[in-house]
Amino acid sequence: MIAFAQGLAWWHWWIAAAVLAAIETFMPGAVAIWFAAAAVVVGGLLLVVPVPWQLQLVIFGVLGCALLYLWRRLRPQDDEASDQPMLNQRGMQYVGQSLTLVEALRDGTGKVSVGDTVWLVQGPDLPAGSRVRVTGVKGAQLIVEAAG
Repeated sequence: MIAFAQGLAWWHWWIAAAVLAAIETFMPGAVAIWFAAAAVVVGGLLLVVPVPWQLQLVIFGVLGCALLYLWRRLRPQDDEASDQPMLNQRGMQYVGQSLTLVEALRDGTGKVSVGDTVWLVQGPDLPAGSRVRVTGVKGAQLIVEAAG
């Protein structure tokens, strides 16, 4: 506590910046890097002007929060439309398609064949071989109704 009361040196801040930058490599979200930048600035300021440790901490906190706020406001947004919007929603690709039941729908569940895959389906009771139309997706099951 005695060493802290005598103040923080510029190199304390640069070590803190290095630690925060290292933390950023393991923690996603681009948060720690802005506080690392603030620590570099405070360390650089101490090379030029002596600043009491209380003010150093205030400058560090305010600057870190300000940089984080600016980054969140000014970063480029990822609003670009994908050429494959259903890439990670495979079941949604089948909505609107007509398929054939390979296992009868009994008590609301059955199976359809899609390409070389068999999907579980939910819908009204129907015999195997019936044509169904996919109306939605619930988890890993397709919601179907009788096609016709």
